[in-house]
Formats: sequence, structure tokens, C-alpha cells
Amino acid sequence: MKARTERGERRPGRFGLVLAQVLVIALAAGLTARMWYLQIPMAEHYQRLAEANHIQELVVPATRGQILDSSGRALVRNRTELTVSADYHQLQRRPDGGEAVLRNVAEVVDVPFEDLRKRTRLCGPEVPRPCWPGSPYQPITLVEDVDAQLAMQIMERREDFPGITAQQRPVREYPMGDRAAQLLGYLQPVTEEELAEREDLRTQFTGVDNVGRGGVEAVYDDELRGTSGVRKYEVDRNGNVTGVYAETPPEPGAHLVTSVDERVQRATEDALARGLESAGGPADSAAAVVLDVKTGGVVAMASLPTYDPGVWEGGIDQETYNDLLSEEAGEPLTSRALQGQYPPASTFKVNSLAAGAENGVSLNETYSCPSSISVGNRSFENYEGSAHGSLSLHKAIVVSCNTVFYQMAYDMWKEDGGSTPDDEPVDAMTSMAHDFGFGEPTGIDLPHEGSGRVPDREWKKEYWESTREEACKRAKEGYPDEEDPEHAAYLKQVAKEQCTDGYRWRAGDAVNFSIGQGDLVVTPLQLARAYAAIANGGTLHVPRVGKALVSADGSEVRQIERGEPDELPVSDRTLEYLQSALADVPREGTAQGAFNGFPLDEVPVAGKTGTATGKGKKESGWFASYAPADDPQFAIVALISQGGTGGSVAAPVVREIYDGIYGFSSDDSDSDSDSDDSDEEAEDGDRDAGDAQQGEPALPGGEPPAELPTVRPDGSIAAPGESD
Repeated sequence: MKARTERGERRPGRFGLVLAQVLVIALAAGLTARMWYLQIPMAEHYQRLAEANHIQELVVPATRGQILDSSGRALVRNRTELTVSADYHQLQRRPDGGEAVLRNVAEVVDVPFEDLRKRTRLCGPEVPRPCWPGSPYQPITLVEDVDAQLAMQIMERREDFPGITAQQRPVREYPMGDRAAQLLGYLQPVTEEELAEREDLRTQFTGVDNVGRGGVEAVYDDELRGTSGVRKYEVDRNGNVTGVYAETPPEPGAHLVTSVDERVQRATEDALARGLESAGGPADSAAAVVLDVKTGGVVAMASLPTYDPGVWEGGIDQETYNDLLSEEAGEPLTSRALQGQYPPASTFKVNSLAAGAENGVSLNETYSCPSSISVGNRSFENYEGSAHGSLSLHKAIVVSCNTVFYQMAYDMWKEDGGSTPDDEPVDAMTSMAHDFGFGEPTGIDLPHEGSGRVPDREWKKEYWESTREEACKRAKEGYPDEEDPEHAAYLKQVAKEQCTDGYRWRAGDAVNFSIGQGDLVVTPLQLARAYAAIANGGTLHVPRVGKALVSADGSEVRQIERGEPDELPVSDRTLEYLQSALADVPREGTAQGAFNGFPLDEVPVAGKTGTATGKGKKESGWFASYAPADDPQFAIVALISQGGTGGSVAAPVVREIYDGIYGFSSDDSDSDSDSDDSDEEAEDGDRDAGDAQQGEPALPGGEPPAELPTVRPDGSIAAPGESD
């Protein structure tokens, strides 16, 4: 029987005492474990939290690397400019919030006070622009590119300008001005949207830093930008800086060495500008590409209209930005060399000849070149109705006979079964176009590359499905707004055909394709790449602008991979046949007038003219080429949109680029050219360009440097092969 007290209450037994002791011990052990956990494993975490209460981090941007040409010349470099900045916290500690100080600054630098006041506001959801998007511990930029005398006035009167400093900062500089603008690109501040989407950016950007937005500035932005540093400030409870707690210095960005040659780029831009100006009339834009046929390196790339990339420095106003995008200004942000897509016209006949030769068309026979041929119910003509009798395919390239290629394409189309093939058609010409790299991006290291278009059977079906509804509507209603009744009737008939069976690959599609017309479009870069492949024996290189990345002190060099090239499915015999025919075009064919006086025996040039036509537009002139024809080094393509025939406007531009590369000059380089386009043989003396004279070559030796420039430890740059 359990023990009881005198009042009859039951005393706690041994079990109760043991339970109470266990609970006390367990609580003590739990408390001890928690204290150990907080003080040992979590010590570093809580130390960081404690430090965060009085430590503020500031990202210190790295100096951006330069963009160099193949010889080490600066295409884009940094310069320093004076900026007037304000300390946010010092201004806030002023009784008037810094208003008097800002008014003093406004008076000295001649900037409205209200503009300065707005710049010192911290950006936020309720704060409209302009405002300061960066850290409040970073100097707030009030005025950029300040005159040194004005900056000295502020620095010498510090008592009147508390919290205001004048300091130097690096900014981008473009030594070539508006040349190569689309290729090089530009910088713009990182956006809040980018920071929100990518958390990793927050460790590299302050909100006021710039990033590459176009060209190689964008593609190689990470490498050029370098690695930002971090400076940790000690601050008091009011946010005032009391000292520097720790600092990790930034690592400067690497220099980008490109395959571009600055002198060739200048020669290309100048020749293209003169060609566009001399074309006159409705000529609206132009492009040129110079490739190294042995590597695919971009030696020069030009597009007109162009613009000065310096307009982005310090921010761009809306009016200027609208001009860069406007059709009236020619959309200068667009690179016609990379993004412009045009019918290649007769320059495309190399594709048609290769397709025919690899699929049974004899290179040993002669073919009829009448003024026109009939296909279905349509007549397809030579340029201006010219006829050349019987000739070889070699001569058909030289004089640019359309009807030979019309007939070739028509015969191959019929062999495939026409518009209703029973078996899988060969479609040799469209297949060869894909093999030449048309219809898809080349893979160049530049953003926003155009893909062009190869209108094959598959594309025709997709296009029909997307346009059938409109075609059927037009087939029923016609074209009442068309002023020419005959043309309106023609358009209505075309709409009827498109509505019912527009998916079929018709004879007209095939013959137009054979001379680079119809729905086929290519970029100047794609065409230059194709001619480079013909020149080098069939290797289709991946074009590259970047060659190497070199650290700021020259201690590290990283070669940029070029990508795996493709091989043309064209026999050596066919390539040699093409090479021979193209070499005669400047000597006795449609480019003869443009190359009168050029030393073709010294530097033989191979090429092909082309003239693209379109309803309601003037002809656009092409010249695609490579040289020296007997040992190819460069492929050069030029296009003048709505400028005239290829022989009269584009070939002279290319000739002038070769003049610059090899140091030739003529005594009458500004003479007009009246040579016929790619579809008719030129007459001797159509363009008296004058006899070539030796000048200063843009590329001594006639080839790009094989070695890289040297970046010395002190940051200076030596040309390839230059002694240290």
C-alpha cells in the first residue's frame, strides 16, 4: 500500500521523480545543443548577418577590353572623360537636402537645376525617370564629359560644393567614326528587366553599368567586360560611410583581336560610299563583305547607311533613337551585309551550273542562247533581249546568258516529273543551294544574322498554306485598285492558280530560281562565303570576326574556335570549270568595263556580275568575286540596292577595294561605268578606269597577318612580328 501524508495525500513515487529529472536534463541538453548549433555551425552565417547591419557592398566595374584589328590597331578603345558626381548621403545630410549645392553646380556647368535634382533621386517603383538606378553608396553622375576648367572650379572651391567631386572615368571611343558601326556594336546600360531575369547579373552590375548591345560588343560582352570588384564600406546606423571594410579589386576585360583589317575596312567603306553616291537616283543602301577564303575570317564588312556609335555614349534621346530605326534615314542600325536579304540574280548561276554538272549536264557541249524561251504560257528572256547563238557553259557564265540556264532548269524540272513528280524528285538546283549554305545562317559570331530563303517544294507548300485564304479572296474579287487593267487581270489569274494549287513547284519557279530571281533571297555574307568556297576548292568555312582573346597584360591568350567547315558536294573538275569561267568575266565578260586598266596579269580577279529586278523598283547590282584567281586569298562581294546593273555599279566598287588592298590606284578612278549588267556582255571601253599605278597597299604582301599582335605587360600593343 502506497505511503500517504498525515492529511492523507499521496507522496510522489520514485517514478515521478525520475521523470521530472529526465525532463530537466532533456531541456538542458536541448538548450545546450541549440547554443552549440548557433555558435559553432551557424557562426559564420550570423556573423555575415551582423556585418550586413553595418557593411554595404559596392560593385566596382572593371575596365573594358579593347577591340583590335588583326595588326593590333584599335577599332574600339577607351578614353577618359571628366564627370561631376555627388555623394548621395552627404547631400541628404544637408539641411536643405543638398538643394543649394546642386544650384551651385548647375550654375557652373550650365545645366538646369531641376535636371540635376532629378538625377539624385533614387529609382524606385514610384519614382519616374530620370533618377539614379545605382547604389546610394556609389557616386551619382550629375554631368558627363565636363570641361576641365569647369571641373577645376568645383575642385578649388570645395567649401561651396560639399559632397561634389570631379573624377575621370573610361568611356568607349571609336577611332574609325561611323565605319564598321554595325559590326562593332555599341554599349547601353543594363536594364532592370535584365537584372530581374538574371540573378547572376546582380553580382556584376550596379544598375548603371553598360553591356554590349550589338556586333562583337554583344557577342563577346562577358570577356570584354572583365570581372567586377567589390568594395565593402562600413556604415553607421544612419547609413553614413565610416570606412572601407574590405576590397576585392576588379580584373580588367580581355582585348578582342579580330580578323578585321582597319585599312581594308576603310578602303571598303570609302569605295562603297562612292559607289552608292555615283549610282544616284533611288539607290538606297549598299553592303560589302571581304572574307579570307582560307579561314573564313572577316577582313572587312560594311553597310550603308551607317551611323556614329558614339551617339550611345551618356544615353540617347528618343528622337535620335527613332532616326536610327526609321526608313527615312535608311535604318542605319541594320547591317545590310549580315541582315539584308536580296535576290542574288546572275551571281547565283554558279550554283545552277554546279547542280547541272553534278547531275548529268555535260561541260563539253555547246548550248543555244536565244533571246528568249517559252515555258508554259510565259516567255523568259535574256537581259534586253540579247542573243549569243551557240556557246559553252563557260561562255554562258562570261556573257551571263539567262536562256541557257532557263533551259537547263526546265529540262531538269521535267526529268523530276514536273509539278506532279511520281517519285522523290532530285531537285538538284534547290538541293545544291542548301549545300552552298543558302537558306540558313552562316553561324558567324555576330547577332541577328539573316537566314535568307531557298524556295524549294517544302517552302512552296508552307507558303501556300499561309497565303491561301488571301489568294482565294483575290481570285474572286480581283485587284480593283490596280491602275493597269492588263496587269490586274494577270494578277487575278495568278491568284486563281495560287488559290487552287499554289503548293506545286512549277516550271516558272524552277527557271526563275536558276538565275537567282523569284522568291530566292540571300545575304551578302552568304554569297561571299559561297564564292570563297569555290575559290578554295570546296571548303565552306564558318565566318568569324573574332580571332583571339588576350588578357590586359598579355599573359593569357585564348584562340577563338572557328567551327567545323562543310564541304561542297562538287567535283574538282566542276570547281575548276567554274573557276576558269569566273576568271574570264573581268577580262572579257560583263565586268570587263569595270576592270579596264586593272593589272589582271599581276592580280587576276575572278567574279560574276548580277542584276536583281523587281516590280516597281530599280535594278540592284551585285558583284561577287575572289582574288588572286590563281592563288585565292580574298572573296569580295558588293551590293548596291536599286543602284543599277551589276557591271556598272557593283563591279567598280569591288575593283576599288582590290585597288586598296594591293595598293593600286588609277588616274581616272572616278570615271562612270556604263557596262551592261550580269545578263549581257559588256563592250570594250565602257568604263575607262585608267591604268593602275602602284600606291600604298592596305595589306603589304597581299595577305592578312598569320600571327597575333602582342599585348605587352604595360598594356601597350605591338603589331605581329614587331620586335618588343
